[in-house]
Amino acid sequence: MYVPEKTISPDQLVEKHASLVKRIACHLINRLPASVQLEDLIQAGMIGLLEASRNYDHSQGASFETYAGIRIRGSMLDEIRKNDWAPRSVHRKARMVAEAVREIENSKGRDARDTEIADNLDMPLEEYYKILQDNSYHKVLSVEDMGVGEESMLDNFSDNAPGILDGLQKEDMQKIISEAVASLPERERLVMALYYDEELNLREIGAVMGVSESRVSQIHSQAVIRLQARMANRLSDSA
Repeated sequence: MYVPEKTISPDQLVEKHASLVKRIACHLINRLPASVQLEDLIQAGMIGLLEASRNYDHSQGASFETYAGIRIRGSMLDEIRKNDWAPRSVHRKARMVAEAVREIENSKGRDARDTEIADNLDMPLEEYYKILQDNSYHKVLSVEDMGVGEESMLDNFSDNAPGILDGLQKEDMQKIISEAVASLPERERLVMALYYDEELNLREIGAVMGVSESRVSQIHSQAVIRLQARMANRLSDSA
């Protein structure tokens, strides 16, 4: 017999939807480094489910499963960010690359090439690719997450220009992100679409594109850093 969820207690909601936590964790773990443990994601997800069961308001129109799914995934991502394993040098070098991309593209009015970025940073191309590789998995991002949170894509820019993000609505941020993604070079745009829209992992994307998983990792990292540079430009122009 069907029982409307608005009549179920928070504890019953948790019991009924506990399997949702494991389902989301198993889906997410395939896109994360081996150092992230499934059990940690499930534990964080259960906290999100508990919070969802206590805060759910059926009058808002969304089903509990939809609402809880958002809270569970958000709780898992928060846990990953909180336990960021990347040394500060990785974040610092990523910001250096973003600034180099910004400088080159502002100067030349086109996509910055790999060799130009390496030259700007006064390093061999192989060293530049290593920075991309090191940075690749150190941030777990979705398109919605790109502009918020500690060590986000815009953290360095907003530190240098306080007040730029004040009053910026979520819809405005999503529009800026969407336009920035659409402006990426074709291979970077394809990787982003396969990773975020189709939810393929890096190995699967490599099979589609006919390149190694490590090369896909580099392309993905470069795309994220290029987005950081271009979004900083957009926000600066709108200031």
